[in-house]
Amino acid sequence: MEISGLISAIVIGLIIGVLGRLVVPGRQHIGILWTIVVGIVAALVGSAIAAGIGVADTKGPDWIEWLIQIALAAVGVSALDRARR
Repeated sequence: MEISGLISAIVIGLIIGVLGRLVVPGRQHIGILWTIVVGIVAALVGSAIAAGIGVADTKGPDWIEWLIQIALAAVGVSALDRARR
């Protein structure tokens, strides 16, 4: 993986993680680094799931893939918040 791929994974993970945090109600007791990690994992797993069900490559924005990734990030943020309490 090149440095540009690593930077883009971090940026996409940050976006997905923050959107996942916004979906979860209440205050979460995890830091921004954990949010990025959860976002990166959710982005990778969500992309794999979207490819598995055949919705990863569409004409235009891949809204279903984004929704899967954000939902996974919300579940990850919620689970990590509960585990850290």
